[in-house]
Amino acid sequence: MRQIAFREALREAMSEEMRRDDRVFLMGEEVAEYNGAYKVSQGMLAEFGEKRIIDTPIAELGFSAIAVGAAQNGLRPIVEFMTWNFAVLAMDQILNTASKMLAMSGGQVGCPIVFRGANGSAGQLGAQHSTAFESYYANIPGIKVISVSNPYDAKGLLKSAIRDDDPVIFMESELMYGDKGEVPEEEYLIPIGQAKVVREGTDVTIVSFNKMMKVALGTAVELAKENISAEVIDLRTIRPLDWFTILQSVKKTNRLVIVEEQWPFASVSSEITYRIQKEGFDYLDAPIRRITSADAPMHYAPNLVAAYLPDVTRTVKLVKEVMYLKK
Repeated sequence: MRQIAFREALREAMSEEMRRDDRVFLMGEEVAEYNGAYKVSQGMLAEFGEKRIIDTPIAELGFSAIAVGAAQNGLRPIVEFMTWNFAVLAMDQILNTASKMLAMSGGQVGCPIVFRGANGSAGQLGAQHSTAFESYYANIPGIKVISVSNPYDAKGLLKSAIRDDDPVIFMESELMYGDKGEVPEEEYLIPIGQAKVVREGTDVTIVSFNKMMKVALGTAVELAKENISAEVIDLRTIRPLDWFTILQSVKKTNRLVIVEEQWPFASVSSEITYRIQKEGFDYLDAPIRRITSADAPMHYAPNLVAAYLPDVTRTVKLVKEVMYLKK
């Protein structure tokens, strides 16, 4: 199987869907003439033209509103945000229009739209460019939230998102656009709402998503050196969340650790912890533990960035604590 970069996988997904369905188009800041801020849309303007690859002003609320209107009138827009930090300006369109239109119209008017772009921290970008937003959008009924960690999942899930009749939030990472992975040349789709066991184990379950999967997998490698077998699950979809896969793993390992980039309060790990202790309490041999970003804005200094984010060293320590805690 060939190896391609994360950005290439995203580009292939969008291009294939645009060739398949002429209702699909891409709009956002610098997506056309500049080939995208992260070169995800490189070459797409030449193939599809300026009516389907549309540069916009720096006005997230405005161009998101145009895309939502287009979706309600039969088109299937893809909106690229240069970063999800900027998408806060478009929250009204996502929260009050896209997610609610099907319900408010009694099922008569849908909103098939994909909002995608870079999410979370990406090195020394400061507090206003480093927030992870999965839990913000997962809190909204009427939308689906996808947060991917590798090129294979990125392509298969983006194609599914474009074909979905509901609004979809699709989260990537600036730090992963150059990552390479195996992606088939033939067409494939990955169903929305299915987590993936990426490493099997017997002693502890580690759940993660997006770029924190690197921490989760790195932790599993280090634990294996001490004969601790960690099962690692990539959520891939945050809403709807695949509770069954997590619960089945916890039945086997009897322990659960969650690794995520978000702040701890009201996060994805909070919801997972509640649901698993509610439905799987009898399978747990230790309290559910989690490691998140620090409960503070991210600062610019590199030593503070390192202290802010979860890492392998701290996650290994946490798993060892879970291994020796008894209920």
